[in-house]
Amino acid sequence: MFSKILIANRGEIAIRIMRTCREMGIATVAVFSDADRKSRHVRYADEAYCIGPAPAMDSYLDGDAILEAGRRAGAQAIHPGYGFLSENRNFAHKCRQAGLVFIGPQPDVIEQMGNKTVARKTMLANGVPVIPGTTEVLEDLEAVRRVCGEIGLPVMLKAASGGGGKGMRIVTDENDLQDAFSAVRRESYASFADSRILVERYFPVARHIEVQILADGHGNVMHLFERECSIQRRYQKVVEECPSVFVDDDLRAKLTSAAVQAAAAVGYTGAGTVEFLVDEAKNFYFLEMNTRLQVEHSVTELVTGIDLVREQLFAAAGERLSITQTDVRRRGFAMECRIYAEDPGNEYMPAPGQVRKAVFPEGPGIRVDSGVYEGWDVSRHYDPMIAKISVWARTREQARRRMLRALDECIICGVKTNLDLHRWILTDERFIRGMIDTRFLDHYLAGHPAPDLQPDLAIIASVCSVLSSSPDSEDSIAREETGLWRMASKYQFWATRF
Repeated sequence: MFSKILIANRGEIAIRIMRTCREMGIATVAVFSDADRKSRHVRYADEAYCIGPAPAMDSYLDGDAILEAGRRAGAQAIHPGYGFLSENRNFAHKCRQAGLVFIGPQPDVIEQMGNKTVARKTMLANGVPVIPGTTEVLEDLEAVRRVCGEIGLPVMLKAASGGGGKGMRIVTDENDLQDAFSAVRRESYASFADSRILVERYFPVARHIEVQILADGHGNVMHLFERECSIQRRYQKVVEECPSVFVDDDLRAKLTSAAVQAAAAVGYTGAGTVEFLVDEAKNFYFLEMNTRLQVEHSVTELVTGIDLVREQLFAAAGERLSITQTDVRRRGFAMECRIYAEDPGNEYMPAPGQVRKAVFPEGPGIRVDSGVYEGWDVSRHYDPMIAKISVWARTREQARRRMLRALDECIICGVKTNLDLHRWILTDERFIRGMIDTRFLDHYLAGHPAPDLQPDLAIIASVCSVLSSSPDSEDSIAREETGLWRMASKYQFWATRF
């Protein structure tokens, strides 16, 4: 096993990886940009190195700077976390050349599954259902029209490279095809320097279900059940659950078998996720494979009790996984809410700024992953995630209620957040009944009224009075302030005031 690992990432995921390393007696090395010099992951690591200015292209995406930090620190391996260079085939190859272990699959596997057309062909060749559409990239409008005529509308035009919800358009009317084609090409080239696109059939009513897999270099490939990821905004996940209430035992067996088959077909090692689209009739289709640790891996860990990072390290070190398929058991339900500094009322635009107050939930069955603290500046240069709040309970309803309690205990002031959006989702009758799909936010919550602050003006006035007063007794004011803060915590009014 490794004795020192460099984590090529920042924020909550860097801290989460370091925690497992600390439990295993592995020293950790952090890297940071100028903007992150005072970040929590830098303070948590055993040692840290600056790798460049704030822009990600000049720091966290600078593979050479990261490798130089690894050399200086004497690290044996690099864990990329998620995002940034986690699915970059060239970086994984450079790690090998530098004598460092890349904690993830082999470079050719990253390339194979990162190329959507190659991935589709591989899945078809191995009997895994794939969404009807092209198996070749397209570069001209006429070719797109021809494919649309073959598979029928509606269709999804999507970038041949990359992911993260970028370069995707739904076309339901042939008259909109040209504009969508031009928009996808522009966005694809701007994001991935590749203007080629794919065309797939679009399912208006479908769920996004993914299967967590683990594999080592000794032929052991296993699944850790599924996650429900249908609550999305702009094709990016907002709320995740494990297990999915929509997936019955028969469908679960088929999904997990297909995921294991997909991983085995490409010689996968480490932790990965096979993502599927599931229609109303419970037909499922391969979407893509993420060759890294997922943001939402916490819900799988809560339900199975298995530390995914620990298993990643075993696989990367050339050892056998510490578990087998028979060791994997489901217990209870877990949910995760991604808390962002963003404005859901303004197209989910990022809302950078200083976090003036940060109180995170505590208590039974609650897990908080965060890199934020009071006084921290949410930078415009990076993803504006503040925290991932995950809960576990024996039933889904208990987990839902526990999450609502956790959200009410969470106080983030100084920046706008999506806390209210999560409250609306968890109290929506359709969500309570498990009647969700990928259109949930766009259709079901469109025009949802903002919370009425009028009945609580007295609370707001009281808090303002306390915060602006000159205290006669610091202890008494502290007690009063704490109580009033908790009373007002569910209102994002405070996010722009204090």
